[in-house]
Parts: sequence; C-alpha cells; structure tokens
Amino acid sequence: MLNRFEAVIFDMDGLLLDSESIALATFIEACREYGFEPSNMEPYYRCIGTNWATTREILIDGYGQDFPLDAISEIWGEKYHRETLTKPVPMKEGVLKLLQYLEGKGVKKAIVTSTRKENAMIKLTNAEILDFFTFVLGGDEITNGKPHPEMYLMAAEKLVVAPAACLAIEDSDNGVLAAFNAGLVVIQVPDLKQPSDEVRALGHIIAASLVEVEGMLKESV
Repeated sequence: MLNRFEAVIFDMDGLLLDSESIALATFIEACREYGFEPSNMEPYYRCIGTNWATTREILIDGYGQDFPLDAISEIWGEKYHRETLTKPVPMKEGVLKLLQYLEGKGVKKAIVTSTRKENAMIKLTNAEILDFFTFVLGGDEITNGKPHPEMYLMAAEKLVVAPAACLAIEDSDNGVLAAFNAGLVVIQVPDLKQPSDEVRALGHIIAASLVEVEGMLKESV
C-alpha cells in the first residue's frame, strides 16, 4: 500500500492527540456549570471534526434555539484551552513510531485540522512532533470546513502531489468524508464514536489504532 503514496495527510485531534476526550469532558463541565444538562450527546458527536462555524450550527440545531451556546462556549473554551494549550496533550497509541517509520521511508507528511492553525502549532510543539510535518493547514485558513473536501484538496496542492497519491488518516466521519470526496485513499481510526453506516458504506479501511495502521503499511512494502 505505501508504495502507492507520495504523502500521508493526518488529522490531529482525536487521531494524533487524545484531545477529543478533553473536548468532550470540558463541554459537559461547561454545560453543567451554566445549568444545562446535555443528556443527549448525539448533537455533540456530529460536531467532531468540524470547524467552529459548523459546530455552532449543529449544536443549536440539536439542542434548540434556546441553547445558551455563547455563554457555554466561553466557559468551554477557557477550560479546553487550559487543558490543551498550557501543557502537552497525551499522544494516541502508536503516533511516534508511525511518524518515525514514514520519516525513514521519506514520505511527505502534513496535517489538516479544523483547529485554528495557531492553536494546532502549540499543541504539536508541546507534543514535540511538529517537525515531522511539511506544514499544518488549520481550519481558519480555508472557507469550507470538513466534511467539505476543500482542506484535503488544498493540502494535496501544497504538497504538489495528486490527491490519489495521498493517503489520509482520520478519526471522524466528517474528516473521512472530506478526504474521500477529495479523491484520497482513507484509513479511519475511530476515536470517541464509531463510523456511521453511511460512512462504512464508503468501503474505506477502518483500523483499531495507529499501531495497526503502521503494521498495514509495513506489510504492503
């Protein structure tokens, strides 16, 4: 498989860094602090992998027009940033070994994330893995966030590699749809939520961890 690809494009949150669990915990804390009990988490899960504009639409649609999003998001942002920007976020299993393996093979690597670029750079620097990547493309640098394919098309163009020669590794359904619709081959490593039936129907590879992904790539060489 690896011989087919000139570049690997990674998502960041929930794939390389265990930050989605922090986002979920701080969201629930912020809601409860404001007096709102998010008993139905489905709207939240639909937001995973999207930028803030899309997240906002999904949460208001899911929790209703009376949902105090602005007040909650202020509390949520403070809690989340305190946990993810002032100290290293734990890496997911297998991250470092996979990046080192790809580096040894001379494969180009980039990040596409719905997170603002400035914050993504801080997270990757704190985790000491920023130098593995040719560039980081943040959610504030594009017009249409995931699941729109714009981010992946832009990343392939910046790498000067055809989309079909890029492998995307994503955790969320929204990220998978973005990469798939941009013409990339996709491996999904689910984090907080398993793939929907709609996304499974795409027929892409679904792996249990990045350790498994590394094994797949090694076996294919």
